[in-house]
Amino acid sequence: MTERRAELAGNLARVEERIAAACAAAGRRREDVTLIVVTKTYPASDVRLLHELGVRQVAENRDQDAAPKAAACADLDLTWHFVGQLQTNKVRSVAGYAQFVQSVDRLKLVGALSTAAVRAGRELGLLLQVALDAEAAGRGERGGVGPDGVAELADAVAAAPGLRLGGLMTVAPLAGPYAGRQRAAFDRLVEISARLRLDHPAATMVSAGMSADLEDAVAAGATHVRIGTAVLGVRPRLG
Repeated sequence: MTERRAELAGNLARVEERIAAACAAAGRRREDVTLIVVTKTYPASDVRLLHELGVRQVAENRDQDAAPKAAACADLDLTWHFVGQLQTNKVRSVAGYAQFVQSVDRLKLVGALSTAAVRAGRELGLLLQVALDAEAAGRGERGGVGPDGVAELADAVAAAPGLRLGGLMTVAPLAGPYAGRQRAAFDRLVEISARLRLDHPAATMVSAGMSADLEDAVAAGATHVRIGTAVLGVRPRLG
């Protein structure tokens, strides 16, 4: 455990250096970018070590992994983000531990999350996942709503009990006009965010960038970066 703690501490320090350097290059304050560590496939023991090292924001993408991990770490002051594609049959479970769901991409999901949040007596922060490979209102290959569908979905979240519209999220697309152009993709997301805030000024979160492209995300104006591999190491293959 001491060895793993040292490994995580070193990795976190290197990621912190990268974020700080990216902020400096973009003329931004370091405190304006929040690090979310994506702990998927890694055990609750790693989450506890990360907490010891100062991490307070963690993310998961599969409820079957996240729910027991969140329960095992319930004594820690952590903010849990759900970042994976979410099926409506998992919504009640996710609403029990997540403070934010970053992968909202359809009206049916908004309704289910609202019902679950009210039932749990909690307020959930929602981010709309924008699919930049779906420039129309359809869904993208990796989930997400096309840019033209953002306004309708945002209005639905804002009107739903138990929910708070936090902002937008994207994953750099593998296909379409932004494939291989992460900076351009993140710039586009920030443009969409600016338009969204005209009607929903509190929706200030822009979640973009992962281990390979966090610098592009910070340069574009992301407020949150989701880092997994660079902190925890290469993920074990799932059977």
